[in-house]
Amino acid sequence: MATSIRLAPEVERRLEYLAVQTGRTKAFYLREIIERGLEDMEDYYLAVHVLEQVKKGEELLYSLAEVEHSLGLTD
Repeated sequence: MATSIRLAPEVERRLEYLAVQTGRTKAFYLREIIERGLEDMEDYYLAVHVLEQVKKGEELLYSLAEVEHSLGLTD
């Protein structure tokens, strides 16, 4: 899928320098950056989303004791 983005001039210069120095394409490094950073972004933003749902009362919370009891793990 083709996608276009605008980069700040300094970021563009750094990316260009890296590509020229290593003989790889800018697209290669952009893919690497996205693939390596996407999991962190998902973790953060999905957690923020769930926290917002909790604050609105739209997400249920359970204590450890409640979970253990429901799973039959208590004595």
